[in-house]
Amino acid sequence: MNVHDFSSSNSILNTFISELRNVDVQLDSLRFRRNIERIGEILGYELSKTLNFESKSITTPLGNCNSNLIKNDIVLCSILRAGVPLHHGLLNYFDRAENAFISAYRQHKENPESFDIVVEYLACPNLEGKTLLLADPMLATGQSMVATFEALKPFGAPKEIHLISVIGAQEGVEYIKDKFPKNTHLWIAAVDQELNSKGYIVPGLGDAGDLAFGQKLQH
Repeated sequence: MNVHDFSSSNSILNTFISELRNVDVQLDSLRFRRNIERIGEILGYELSKTLNFESKSITTPLGNCNSNLIKNDIVLCSILRAGVPLHHGLLNYFDRAENAFISAYRQHKENPESFDIVVEYLACPNLEGKTLLLADPMLATGQSMVATFEALKPFGAPKEIHLISVIGAQEGVEYIKDKFPKNTHLWIAAVDQELNSKGYIVPGLGDAGDLAFGQKLQH
């Protein structure tokens, strides 16, 4: 797997990550969503450099010119619900992409520190020979990303796969490395070193879904 970790790069990306983590800024859910969206735009721009391009003639009001345009057939898949703002950011740049959505959540067992990943809802176009962008803002244990990939397999084999995350744990990054094809790319804005006993990233930012859309109904 090709890992593109922007943790050590100095750019405006650092500002958006710092605001996502900041407990005071997190009180503004609109800004939280927008920062994830902007990170999606930046990571989308960076990954676009690795795609396939072809020259096409464009007619302007005053003549013709050639432009190198993306030729990949892209399918953008996001994991609900936290993945929605990240999906929007990527879709802002890959606006001609087909779209897929999947729900994957943690179902805790009697021991609150252990859980299974449950996939319930899935809507996806044909993936055969296409470029799959799989977006999940938090790459903690990596189990959700792998479960999603397994659920997508009946829809065909993508030609190439790009994973997009905002913040991950080193353990999760290592976990997924041998679960995807070798030519898979991971684009991630920051990688933290720890998971706590409940599988949350430390220092991380908390629960991205709750911060973006409000707390889940507790059963």
